Amino acid sequence: MDPRAVEASFEFNPATVARLRSQWLALMETSLWGDLKTSKIGTLPRLRKRWLELGENLASLTRDRRWIPQPRERVKGAMAASLNLRDSLLHVERSLQVLDGGEDFAAFEKDVLQFRQELLQFMEHHEKAWGDLLETQYDQPEE
Repeated sequence: MDPRAVEASFEFNPATVARLRSQWLALMETSLWGDLKTSKIGTLPRLRKRWLELGENLASLTRDRRWIPQPRERVKGAMAASLNLRDSLLHVERSLQVLDGGEDFAAFEKDVLQFRQELLQFMEHHEKAWGDLLETQYDQPEE
């Protein structure tokens, strides 16, 4: 694995990470303090838990992995973190399906969709780079 390509795959755009973090924080705040309604008991506490997990997984994905000595293991760890983040996003989306009202609901729903779109673009960009790096490990040498 080319060490420069590995390093480049972990160059997270600081503005994008800051924006995702800010959006996540605002969504977490709305899920805790906002006026969101549901007819199903336990939905809002579950949603808050899912948002927290999503934030933890986002932080995990963007953490420095240079302490891992083997580039392949660094990339595999990042891919695992990305899969965990995708799983967290799926859990959040399921929790959101039973929300059905409240003064903050419409804005919250719009903000969630915006966050989701930006998060997936961010993840897909890095997942592609990491996938390409892992694929190079299995390329057959030409004879």
